Parts: sequence; structure tokens; C-alpha cells
Amino acid sequence: MATAAAAAAAAAVSSPAAPRAGAAAAAIARRGFVTFGAGAARSSPTLRSGRGFSGVRTYVAAVEQAVAKDATKLEAPVVIVTGASRGIGKAIALALGKAGCKVLVNYARSSKEAEDVSKEIEAAGGEAITFGGDVSKEADVESMMKAALDKWGTIDILVNNAGITRDTLLMRMKKSQWQDVIDLNLTGVFLCTQAATKVMMKKKKGRIINIASVVGLTGNVGQANYSAAKAGVIGFTKTVAREYASRNINVNAIAPGFIASDMTAELGEELEKKILSTIPLGRYGQPEEVAGLVEFLALNPAASYITGQVRWHYDCISLRFFCSEFYLITFQLTLVTRRCLPLTEGW
Repeated sequence: MATAAAAAAAAAVSSPAAPRAGAAAAAIARRGFVTFGAGAARSSPTLRSGRGFSGVRTYVAAVEQAVAKDATKLEAPVVIVTGASRGIGKAIALALGKAGCKVLVNYARSSKEAEDVSKEIEAAGGEAITFGGDVSKEADVESMMKAALDKWGTIDILVNNAGITRDTLLMRMKKSQWQDVIDLNLTGVFLCTQAATKVMMKKKKGRIINIASVVGLTGNVGQANYSAAKAGVIGFTKTVAREYASRNINVNAIAPGFIASDMTAELGEELEKKILSTIPLGRYGQPEEVAGLVEFLALNPAASYITGQVRWHYDCISLRFFCSEFYLITFQLTLVTRRCLPLTEGW
């Protein structure tokens, strides 16, 4: 695992060229996003209407008008995405980078993949740096926050995506398999959120999106550790949202179901048919679809009144979806991952 010194050194691996400010401002303007710009607290309109959705529409329209009036003076939001070298994390980093954000691309082991993500953001006119560090280590988290602050002077948005699995039945699960998953998937969210909110509180603005999982609600055979961690993330999200609401920091979670990944690509045809038969749309979700929801919660002014929520990201999952047959299918699925452990979610 990376030490604090190694993590700090890794932060310097990628140093982007000067961003095309006009392109970034235009991207932000298209989304009507002014709340993280200079003087935003003074210039952003206030939602005062008590008339339900009409008040929201008025507010969003006012924000968009304010942005269009002076988009060139906007400051691009600074985003940290953990576990962003591949999978869902990669899709999130790319979506936010192409939307005009300045993105810190965190990774633990996949340095080349992380560099490629940063380069793709830069090629689209954005700005990015890579940072190698283990979010379950407090020293690494502190170094990561410092890297963002040294580069851009602030932190506006945090996406806690990093995670691992160590799948096996409880009767066979070693304490280390339990602890590894809890440390990274839950303690990592705690450490990153606690560190980032220290910055957000000073400016009284921020948005945090935690990537949970549907198994945090339902449980899953062979994933006692992972299910417990993701359930913890859900409870953590709701509590932190209450604690920081008065500081104008929105905290939400997204709980994906089956998302296309390296793992699903390894499945045999028969097992894949069984899985897809349980999904009404008949296909896996795509990482970009999760990223689209993250982008909305992170940047859209219409999301300014959303906090403490868990957005279930799956296709009309019913109780039948979690019947005993499904548990057997998904446990077969987890066995596939043991050939390429540690399985990661963009980590």
C-alpha cells in the first residue's frame, strides 16, 4: 500500500497543460451551474417560492440566465473522484471532466489507466491530475486533499467510488477478508468525507455523492462483508446529510444494480441469460448511465434541494428479482471474480 510520501509523489505524476478556460466555462454554462464560481454566494438566485415545482423551475431558469449573462467569469468546480481509473469511477471522472470540472483522478494500483483518464479529460478541454493513494489510509487521504488544494485551491465536489470485493460464504470468510472490504468501502468513505467537508464548510458549499450498491439494501449470498459496508454507506450518507445541511453541503448516494464491467464480460452465456432474464430491460446498466446521475447530483441547480437521498439505479427491480434463485445466480457471479481478485469498482 502507498505511504503518505509515496502518495504525495504519485500526485505529481500527471501535470496537465493549461486548460482551455473558454471551453470549460461554456460546458458549465450549458448546465446552468454557477454555485461554485467566484462570488456565487452573492450572485446565485434564491429559491423562495413555496409553490412546489413551479418554484424549482423558476429557480433553475434564473440560474441559467445568470450563467448565460457572464459565463466567462465562472470558476470550474474542483472534483475528487476516488477509484477513477476504470469502470464506474472512470465514467464519472470523464463525465465531470467533460462537463467543465477540474478533476483529481484517484487510483490505488492502476496508474496507467488513471493517466489515460486524465489525458482524455484534457483532450476534451478539461483539466485533471492523477493521484495514487489508498483511501482507507488516513495519511493518503490527507495527501490527496492537499494535492487538490495545492493545484486548485479548493474542493467543491467529492465522489466516493473506490471499493473492492472479497467474496465468499460467511462460514469461510476470514477476518482479513471482512476487514479489507470494510476498511476500503466504508472507512474510506468516512475518511474522504471528513477531510473534504473541512474545506467545504469554510465556503458553505459542496456536494458529495457516495456510490453504494443495491446489495446494501437487499444483502447477497457470499457478500456479507460487501453488503454490510454498502449498507453502512447508505446510513452514513443519510446522517452526514443531516449534519451538514445547515452548511449547504448536499450529500447523496447512488445504489447501482448490475452494471456492465470486466466481471460481467467474463460470464458464460448460460449464466448471463439467467441474470438478464431477471432484468425487465433485458440488459446490464452502463457505467455512463450511473455517471449521468452523478453529474446531475453534482452540477445541476435542480439538484440543490436534494440531500440525504439514495437513488436506486436499476431497472424496476422487484421482490422476484431477489428471490432465492437470484441469490444463487449472483453467488455464481461472485465466484467468477475470484479468478481476478482483487476485484475493483474502478479502483
